[in-house]
Amino acid sequence: MRYQRLLVPALALVLVTVPAISTRAQGEEVPRGPTFAARALQALIDGIQFGVIIAITSVGLSLIFGTIHLINFAHGEFVTIGASFAFFLNVSAAGPGWHLIPAALTAVVFGALLGGAVDRGIWRPLRARGTGLINMFIVTIGLSLVLRHVVLVLYGTRPASYAQYDIQSTIDLGPAGITPRDLTVTLLSVLVLLGVAALLQRTRIGTAVRAVSANRDLAEASGIDVQRVVLFVWMLGGGLAALGGVFFGLVEIVTWDMGFKLLLLMFAGVILGGLGNAYGAMVGSLVIGVVAQMSTLWFPVDLQYAWALLVLIVVLLVRPQGILGRAERVG
Repeated sequence: MRYQRLLVPALALVLVTVPAISTRAQGEEVPRGPTFAARALQALIDGIQFGVIIAITSVGLSLIFGTIHLINFAHGEFVTIGASFAFFLNVSAAGPGWHLIPAALTAVVFGALLGGAVDRGIWRPLRARGTGLINMFIVTIGLSLVLRHVVLVLYGTRPASYAQYDIQSTIDLGPAGITPRDLTVTLLSVLVLLGVAALLQRTRIGTAVRAVSANRDLAEASGIDVQRVVLFVWMLGGGLAALGGVFFGLVEIVTWDMGFKLLLLMFAGVILGGLGNAYGAMVGSLVIGVVAQMSTLWFPVDLQYAWALLVLIVVLLVRPQGILGRAERVG
């Protein structure tokens, strides 16, 4: 009986307090999430940033195909090597501990030298022996596996970030926002792409690259050193891939297989824009990046790459040569 006397007042207190709490909670304004327009603007900004990074990495892939018609399956590993080499110079205990900016510039030089070394050591001897493109494509797959596992052994499996520009406050752009780091990466990527376009249009080596891409035999007959042009393209592609890897690792995270994960989107951008067309690779990569991010407004994030590839299929059904590609007669 004594416990019953204590229990009855306690239940009465609960019955009086709960409605009061519920009434107060109903009177308060429930905070709302961002509107659809705000989320769409944010996805567009993220898509442009993602697209220009893909464009930097895919330009070299497109130029290599345009000059020697080789599908370089190992191009994604150049992206990983650039990011991981900058990480070694910037963060690793065995490295010199440089600031990210000189580390990134050194990684770009290293990527260019690696691209030139791969051409001189592997592809030029294979071309001299008349190796078929299918056989060379298989060699690129083997090279990709070798380079990827070398990075795995040296870098490890743990994802990591660079020492600088990791946590930053957001700059408000109306309903959307972007960090100074991401804004800088986007602007630098655009400037690099404009620089590549100016190089191809306004320099002698750029003219030679376009001539070899258009007609290799005619370019060689007119006195252009085709081997020198191909070496330049490999070095340019390696340097741009390394730079794209540093940018991608800066805005996302550095992992041992990041280039392999990005490779499918690079191929999609190149094919969508038009095989062998550097400007087409830029446009196609931008479309792929925007579609991938905008699709997250309606579908799960895990499917964003799938929708980008679906757009690729739809465009190729309508325009098989790609957005900026030229139609060619087969046979």
